[in-house]
Amino acid sequence: MPEIKITVGGREFEVACQAGEEHYLKAAASMLDAESSVLSSQIGRLPESRMLLMSGLMLADKTAGLEEQMRTLEEKLAAQQTLIDELRNQPKPEPQRVEVPVIPADLTDSMAELAARAESLAAAIEEKAAG
Repeated sequence: MPEIKITVGGREFEVACQAGEEHYLKAAASMLDAESSVLSSQIGRLPESRMLLMSGLMLADKTAGLEEQMRTLEEKLAAQQTLIDELRNQPKPEPQRVEVPVIPADLTDSMAELAARAESLAAAIEEKAAG
């Protein structure tokens, strides 16, 4: 079991941990050291046991707050997932019938006839103008 030296509140401690968990121990010690530094700056020098107790309690308070936030977010996530599931399970809407206006064939024929006459008149005018 590796022995790691950590510093908390300006005091050095030797702590044993499982192999491969050294990084986690150092991270935890760093958090505890940060809390003890806050205490030392606010209160001054404390007995070791009091400093560790207060620092631990401050970290526990932060952890409790984060757990509450996580619970709230998990509840919101579950509600959103329920809503998504409800929307996915809804029956598909009935297709809507869309009516597109159709131009009657008689009108199309009449317009084609008018266009042909206009082209014929334009050609006759061009012939007179050229001749």
